[in-house]
Parts: sequence; C-alpha cells; structure tokens
Amino acid sequence: MKITEKLKMATMGLAAVATLGATALIAPTVSAVDGYDNASKYTSGDKAGQGAGQSTDLMTILNTIINVALGVIGFVAVVMIIVGGVQYTTSAGDAAKVTKAKNTIMYGVVGLVIALLAFAIVNFILNNVFNS
Repeated sequence: MKITEKLKMATMGLAAVATLGATALIAPTVSAVDGYDNASKYTSGDKAGQGAGQSTDLMTILNTIINVALGVIGFVAVVMIIVGGVQYTTSAGDAAKVTKAKNTIMYGVVGLVIALLAFAIVNFILNNVFNS
C-alpha cells in the first residue's frame, strides 16, 4: 500500500472519529431543547417548542451544528496541509510530485481560510438575526 493511500485512510478515519465526537456534542443539546431533562423532568416549565426561550434554543442548536460542521471542515483542511507537507518531503525532487504537493498545500490553505470566513460570517448572521 502506497503512503498516499495510507494517509487517505488515516484522514478518513480521523474524519469518522471527529464526526462521532460531533454527534456526542450535538445529541445532548437536541434532547435538552424539548424542555425535558431526565434529572428534573421539565426544565423550563414549558413543553417542547413553547415559551419565550424557543429562539434561544433554536439558535443554540443551529450554532452548535454549524460550528461542529465547520470545525470538521477546518480539521480536514489542516490534515490536507499536513498531507501536502509529507508529499513535498517525500517527493525526492520529482517535479510532478512537488507540484502535486504544492497544490495540495495551497488547496488546504484555501479550504482553511474559507472555513474560517464561513465560521465568522455564520456566527455574525446568527447573532444578529436572533438578538434582534
């Protein structure tokens, strides 16, 4: 198995672990939104979707989902930068491999910048929409 195939498999494994971790973060938030908590029955005194806290709960859910998704995208971009660095290091002066490695690094950086900008824009919009 080539080193690039091993790196791709490792990247997919890390993405799977990150997705499972994201699910563990989202699930408690979604179950708490109903207004039902196993420890104290109804936490807000209201049933699901009723009351003044609905927009705050919706904002929390959207914010959590978007932040986790953008976090995973940012993680993948950083991994691609690392993969490009390994490709560059192991290219042994072959011009085609060096070009491929430089492109991988460049696309990883572009992906990271886009993920950071998307994070900032989404948080700005969510805060302005739900706070007004």
